[in-house]
Amino acid sequence: MIGGFTRLLLFQGLGEVLSKFLLPFVPGPVLGLLLLLGWLSLRREVQQDLEMVSAAFSRHLGLLFVPAAVGVVMFMPQLREHAFAMGVALVASVLATVGASALLLRLLAPAADRHEP
Repeated sequence: MIGGFTRLLLFQGLGEVLSKFLLPFVPGPVLGLLLLLGWLSLRREVQQDLEMVSAAFSRHLGLLFVPAAVGVVMFMPQLREHAFAMGVALVASVLATVGASALLLRLLAPAADRHEP
């Protein structure tokens, strides 16, 4: 289990270094996960210790949301004050995400699979 945890930390560290020096607009943990995904794709298997650590993190993932929930409660007056603007931003971001995903899917789908009218 220590080996799997060390591997996760290694990839997160590599992602942080890449984020710091090459891609400052992408968060380090995201780059680390992409590097880990690439490494696992090349190996075509997941080692037992890495699988154990991943399963343990997945079981306790809800604990990561506790600080965010405390922050929401702590800043409730400011959230109430700006509720309309946040609602508009939330709806706009969801619509933009769905639109961008649909456009990307359309661009990446092979021509034979497209059913255009």
